[in-house]
Amino acid sequence: MKTFSHIISWVFLPLLTPVYGLLLALYVPSMPEVLYFRESLYFMSPEAKQALLLMFVTFSALAPGISFLFLHKQKVITTIDMEDKTERSIPMFLMLAYCLLLFGIFFYKFPEGQLPKYVYALPLAGVFVTVSYTLINNWIKISLHGGGAGILTGFLLAYSIDQLIFPFWVIIVAVIASGLTLSARLYLHKHTPREVYTGWSLAVLITFMITHFYPM
Repeated sequence: MKTFSHIISWVFLPLLTPVYGLLLALYVPSMPEVLYFRESLYFMSPEAKQALLLMFVTFSALAPGISFLFLHKQKVITTIDMEDKTERSIPMFLMLAYCLLLFGIFFYKFPEGQLPKYVYALPLAGVFVTVSYTLINNWIKISLHGGGAGILTGFLLAYSIDQLIFPFWVIIVAVIASGLTLSARLYLHKHTPREVYTGWSLAVLITFMITHFYPM
């Protein structure tokens, strides 16, 4: 069970879950309520999908991951998991910077909604989640894994509401993945129930609200 919990923790790293959500929205067949390009990710061209994924993998996973490894090597953080909440300030600031940079690239390179709104909303949700976590981290060691799972779930929930046809199993998978992730963090004694449930719930709420209400 301990090995399984470690595997789940690595598979659902907070840096990877936004990419998982984007992958599902891009490649699981769906149909928007209005046949309009900006309401769907599924109908983007294959080339646009690949370019979009590359951007998100680079700024959501690779760049932050390399930065965290550098911080660990420089002994700024003692563990990659950042178990000590006092060590989280710099990594969270870096994550905030990467989310802002990704949002800024899309916003200025493709202004006036030239891309589906979800492209702008997902990194913007990352900005607000990171800011919220940075503030809350002064009181409790809020679960970053819970936050990643919450972003995945909140994003897919908001996306599904805008679609006339979207398979419900995708939401079920996101909820199951969230449950496994939170259970793994609890089993490994990395967090208290309050820390994981607060992390997940807040990320779901923020991501859902920003994604659903982001202007077209």
